[in-house]
Amino acid sequence: MSAAQNSLEGLAALDVTYVLYDESSRTAQLLALLTLSPVLLNPAYLALAVYTRELFFIEMWAGQLLCEAFNWVLKHLIQEDRPYEHMGPGYGFPSSHSQWMGYFAAFLLCHLALRHRFASTGSRALDTARTLAVCGGVAAWAGAVAYSRYALTYHSARQVLWGVAIGLACGAAWYALVEVLPAARPRSLVGRLRTALLAHPLLAWFRLRDGWAVYPDGGTEAQWLAWRAKWDALQRADASSPAKKTR
Repeated sequence: MSAAQNSLEGLAALDVTYVLYDESSRTAQLLALLTLSPVLLNPAYLALAVYTRELFFIEMWAGQLLCEAFNWVLKHLIQEDRPYEHMGPGYGFPSSHSQWMGYFAAFLLCHLALRHRFASTGSRALDTARTLAVCGGVAAWAGAVAYSRYALTYHSARQVLWGVAIGLACGAAWYALVEVLPAARPRSLVGRLRTALLAHPLLAWFRLRDGWAVYPDGGTEAQWLAWRAKWDALQRADASSPAKKTR
């Protein structure tokens, strides 16, 4: 055995971004990129949580990780193999990528339907088109990722469909627990816990907030209007300054 072979003994591959596909097919290449896209959600959750300090994104991320843990438990309880062994180790039922995207789509679509309201453009048709485009984009992305797992033969159709269904159920249930219930029943256990978290001095120091409890769009429009008012004031002050008038 060569020295190079000896040096590889005991090493394992981190296959988070490892995908097998038919290199002669452009469609397969696109599906391979799509099937990797859920990996981008974790850094996106982290960035949103740190930058906005919104409780919503922290709740969504926590639920996403719980859903993934549930998938791991199901896989090791059921122990159903993938359709083809050469596609990699691990069990196939239910598809974790499909469950991941099912959760993501369900939680976000519930929020868009039940709590979030975009600032109006002044046109009802444009407002409706924007909402449909956002919701359609989320659903299409989740569906495309789920399909990629089947098309690339990592999972059977049954494994993918069950993954999507479990993810949808988890996402809707978690949203109902952490968002709908506290808003509908503030005196419930979950509602009181949410209020206590937001009022806690330590979390106040971290600037944790619940924008959707105050603003229908989470505060995006109010923040922009506040910025615009100050920016306009600065422009007027700059235009009326003596230095400007003598130029």
